[in-house]
Amino acid sequence: MAPPDDPDSAAPEQLRSDAERNRDRILDAARRLYAAEGLGVSMAAVAREAGVGIATLFRRFSTQDDLIATVFADRMTAYGDAIDAALADPDPWHGFTSYLETVCAMQAADRGFAEVLTMTFPTAKALEACRDKAYERFVELIAKAKATGRLRQDFTPEDMPLLLMANAGVVATTGDAAPDAWRRLVAYLIQAFAAPDPAPLPPAPTPAAMYRAMITIHRTRNR
Repeated sequence: MAPPDDPDSAAPEQLRSDAERNRDRILDAARRLYAAEGLGVSMAAVAREAGVGIATLFRRFSTQDDLIATVFADRMTAYGDAIDAALADPDPWHGFTSYLETVCAMQAADRGFAEVLTMTFPTAKALEACRDKAYERFVELIAKAKATGRLRQDFTPEDMPLLLMANAGVVATTGDAAPDAWRRLVAYLIQAFAAPDPAPLPPAPTPAAMYRAMITIHRTRNR
């Protein structure tokens, strides 16, 4: 009997069924590993967890970024939905603070997603398109919250990735021992974001600088 990963061992109908089953096993395995351990998990580890050969994994997902983009497609959709809900809130300040809490809770629930939100994936076009749309909507939310007088005027969109990077670090280091520690961090930051401005802040990073930082995280993970 030919091994299950042999692409010539079955009729076309069975091959399609086996291929779909293997794809589902790979995605389920990747979700478990990324959620528990973060994006540093190797493709070989995902293949082992899924019970498939490494060649099978690479036939389905040619790069790790392809796999990550597929695994987190639904979470990125939820990320976009969260900003839509925040913009629909009749109280823009409440929408703003609820959005921060919701996104940080999504990070806390999945260590892999915590990292996805702190880096960029240039080849994952759908994932990046979702992120870009969420960013544009967040800019709208910032303007609405500032118009109420509740959000400090020097808050910028680049403060959001700073918050997410900080929260990802807290989630990674306290997740097992103090799984709710991130809530305290976020509460402190929301207080800091509130007007009236207690003191001028140092200049915010430029969008280009934040993009370079996210690229650096991505490259460091792939070494």
